[in-house]
Amino acid sequence: MAESHRIAGIDEAGRGPMLGPMVVCGVAFDSEGLRQLDTLNVRDSKQVSSKRRTNLYDQILEIAAGIAIRNITAEDIDGKRERGISLNHIEALAFASILRELRPQIVYLDAADVDSHRFGETVCRLSGLGPEQCEVISEHRADENYPVVSAASIVAKVVRDRFIEELRVDFGDIGSGYPHDQKSIRFVKQCVKAKRIPPFVRRSWEPVRIIIEELSCKQLKLDEP
Repeated sequence: MAESHRIAGIDEAGRGPMLGPMVVCGVAFDSEGLRQLDTLNVRDSKQVSSKRRTNLYDQILEIAAGIAIRNITAEDIDGKRERGISLNHIEALAFASILRELRPQIVYLDAADVDSHRFGETVCRLSGLGPEQCEVISEHRADENYPVVSAASIVAKVVRDRFIEELRVDFGDIGSGYPHDQKSIRFVKQCVKAKRIPPFVRRSWEPVRIIIEELSCKQLKLDEP
């Protein structure tokens, strides 16, 4: 394999939470980097402890030939969804932007669409790169099956976790940000009651909209004479 030949993986962290950004990461490796990656025994970020993720993050940064990160804020997500852009397309746009930046010969994607082939075609089209420039392999659970995607998953997860930790310094324990997390639900309710919803809350998320509507109705009843 020529030294200039690159293989990349792209994945995201934070697609589902109602708090914080969605972080999309692409990591490219040359032949030597791939050899070293194999020795790290990387796994999908959800399958390793926080401490091991951080250690792997540092090692991945050392051996990668290229890394690209897109931090898609809650405000950006809400704004695009208000304009009718689906979350899948928002993610595809970020994947395509990273693909243009890294320009690998082969890229593995963790597909966001139920139709993995369609997702790959969308990313390829949005990137402007033809099949002769980059072979796009889009699969579900690619983060579990391909080390290059596992590496991207780990970097994305660490970057997002660090952002959430920064929020905790200013706002206290806001939980994980996921809709099932009672701490996160409680935080959103407190913000709505105080009429101060910070910009990292995804207002377009159904659980957030329900909380806003329920508490607004309760306030209207209290205000009735």
